[in-house]
Amino acid sequence: MAKRKKAIRTARTTSACGICKLNAPKFGLSCGILWGLAVLILGLSATYANYGTAVIELLSSVYVGLDITLVGAIVGGIWGFLDGLIGGFIFAWLYNKLI
Repeated sequence: MAKRKKAIRTARTTSACGICKLNAPKFGLSCGILWGLAVLILGLSATYANYGTAVIELLSSVYVGLDITLVGAIVGGIWGFLDGLIGGFIFAWLYNKLI
């Protein structure tokens, strides 16, 4: 029984990463892709299904070119990608500095 407890303890210490850091460029890229797709899909739904128009009007005050049109949804998706990329990178970089 004592050997089993010792084996479990060593397995825990070798599998734990201690301080886990985020890969800032990859985290930023994944945030950019997710937010860009979210804004694009919301823009398309506002264009074709008249759903989410209030959110698009709110986001259009931040993202220049975002409108309830097909081109506006694509422009908003690009702005969303850039915003998520920069925001995710800064978040991961700051997280790595603070841990």
